[in-house]
Amino acid sequence: MTITTPEIVYRSYDPAIAQEISFRPVSLEQDLARIHDWMNQPHVIPFWKLNFSQDKMKAHLEKALADTHQTLYIGLLNGVPMSYWESYWATEDIVGNYYPVDANDQGIHLLIGPPEFLGQGYALPLLRAMTAFQFQQPATQKVVTEPDIRNHKMIHIFKRCGFSFQKAIDLPDKQGAFMVCDRAEFNRRWNRHV
Repeated sequence: MTITTPEIVYRSYDPAIAQEISFRPVSLEQDLARIHDWMNQPHVIPFWKLNFSQDKMKAHLEKALADTHQTLYIGLLNGVPMSYWESYWATEDIVGNYYPVDANDQGIHLLIGPPEFLGQGYALPLLRAMTAFQFQQPATQKVVTEPDIRNHKMIHIFKRCGFSFQKAIDLPDKQGAFMVCDRAEFNRRWNRHV
């Protein structure tokens, strides 16, 4: 049986890191072992709490892939898979209960999996690329996120990207730092027209 790699849906070259960033949809067949490994990394476990057995991870991903309010992506640097992303519609997500949500607001969850990609300055370019990808939807004026309030490094990266801290919110699995990036601020900060 041949496993087909999903098509790249977004691609950009980032001169700051001299690498191509791309995103493709998650494939259960191709990515289960990879995501299972990433979720069991010591730097991921405290914030995602998905350090399951591979069978339980498979069930979790099957449910997530069937959920129409979100799309799961693998992020690649120069073609190498190294990050996991969840892009979601905020109005259909629990986060939509915490602010005056617009039907076109999108949200982001992310992680960098392999430890060798940590501390290399990749998080901001990757986040900037995903946010630009989400703003390709013309009606989307805001992208939101709610990282764990203890994840100071990620909160700092979101702020550098153009997200502003709004408030702490109590979610079922964590206390989140609710943050918003509006299209105008993103375009101003990065001189983009998306």
